[in-house]
Amino acid sequence: MIENLAELAQPVLNTDFVRHTRRNHGLEHATVHILSARIPNLSIAGRSDTGGFFLWGHVETSEVESAVNEALERLRAGEHQLAVHPNCGTGLVTTGVMATMAGMIGSIGVKRDLSNYAARMPTIVLLTIGAIVLSQPVGLQLQEHFTTLGDPGDLRVTGITHSTGTGLLGRPITVHRVSTAQS
Repeated sequence: MIENLAELAQPVLNTDFVRHTRRNHGLEHATVHILSARIPNLSIAGRSDTGGFFLWGHVETSEVESAVNEALERLRAGEHQLAVHPNCGTGLVTTGVMATMAGMIGSIGVKRDLSNYAARMPTIVLLTIGAIVLSQPVGLQLQEHFTTLGDPGDLRVTGITHSTGTGLLGRPITVHRVSTAQS
């Protein structure tokens, strides 16, 4: 079903803005897959846009550069599955939306007093757990067909810069910007 929806959405998915962002998002995920395989217990986050992507995490610039180059090479060689990552925000949003919908469905018809909500709690919990379980494969499918693109096309890396910023609780964090270009 998601694949069919993606076919209908092709006019939007193939606009330059969306296609460029999806390619960069795929390269971001492939890079994180490679970094994760190389660095035990890696803690990293990313965000893509039309001009590239950011990576937040303590990684040496040389490691990022090496991983980005390998990721792009592997995507070009047909390893398109690297563009999908289980910890992507797409999956988190999918889980949030589906769990919220399950809770709302479980609340339909409940009278507005605590005892009625408490009586419905087992149903709501069951529906929410089901939604969470189902949301994982749905989120991966949404990534594959909507938010990432495993085929990098003519995507090329134009530069990688790093800076140090302040993360949560005032701790320093390394930020890398991977800049890209494509037609």
